[in-house]
Amino acid sequence: MTLETVWFAIIAVFWLGYLFLEGFDFGVGMLLPVLGRSNTERRVMVNTIGPVWDGNEVWLIVAAGATFAAFPGWYASLFSGAYLPLLLVLLALIGRGVAFEYRGKVDSERWRRTWDRVIMIGSWVPPLGIGLLLATTVLGLPLDPQGNRVGSAFEAVRWDTLLGALAVVGFSLVHGAAFLTLKTTGELRARARKLAMRILPIGLLPMLAFLIVVQARQGALWTLISLVVSVLAGVVAWLRLYADRDGQAFAALGVLIAAAAVTFFGALYPDVLPSTGDPANSLTIAHAAASPYALKVITWVGAFGAPVVLIYQGWTYWVFRKRIGVQHIPAVHAP
Repeated sequence: MTLETVWFAIIAVFWLGYLFLEGFDFGVGMLLPVLGRSNTERRVMVNTIGPVWDGNEVWLIVAAGATFAAFPGWYASLFSGAYLPLLLVLLALIGRGVAFEYRGKVDSERWRRTWDRVIMIGSWVPPLGIGLLLATTVLGLPLDPQGNRVGSAFEAVRWDTLLGALAVVGFSLVHGAAFLTLKTTGELRARARKLAMRILPIGLLPMLAFLIVVQARQGALWTLISLVVSVLAGVVAWLRLYADRDGQAFAALGVLIAAAAVTFFGALYPDVLPSTGDPANSLTIAHAAASPYALKVITWVGAFGAPVVLIYQGWTYWVFRKRIGVQHIPAVHAP
């Protein structure tokens, strides 16, 4: 196996980590005004992701950075073809991060509700943009022989890429509701579980439709197997929620998104960005990769750095593993 193939697989794992980890905290933000009936309940919801949301965002930085280092041609063609969605994603992430820090700084209901809206908007926009970006890299852009996008700045916005965006949004909603079921207690947990059971079939429908589109256009027999696994995992998650086994339901959703990532990137390989015009202009891992020396250097850096990051993030989740409820929230205190 060549280093180009190894790094293609590593980048796929980075995107999987981002979709799984950031997916549920985006979902929590989306559901903030839906499930949080009081300021205390909204504080509980924010506190479920408070210790981990910023660490989850590191996976996006690592995925983009690894793409830049290992496949500069892929990075240049894909990101330059989706400047506007990525700009909106970055603005939303900045606003979301500020809102988490500022919502409790003033003891005012109006102040808190304003920042809660910023959290909600900042949780809806990124999965839409990231879903559009991933759908674009799987389904392609019109490219010229040099790998440059042909056409307008909106070439990445099509019905099939929008379906991919909705797939990530729908998964995040379901994932967030399942996470709240796993992490909260009392009435908030009961409402989250009830909502998760109701929205799961509808929320995962765009993901199923997008998987079918990818499989029909580019898939192989083995990616069909991962597609079936993804569908079965969704059914298991729904059944486990009904059986009040929230941990198993959350794990099943993890299997779902892992199998979906295998389908996406498996159907894409050996391309990294197909050309929707002339297939001869498609970017492959061989054409888009960095030099062999550069790949060796980043492999050594990753071998030493990645375990440290994974151990630290795993330790964080272990420390903050317990459920929380309204009884754990102290009285409001603000300067």
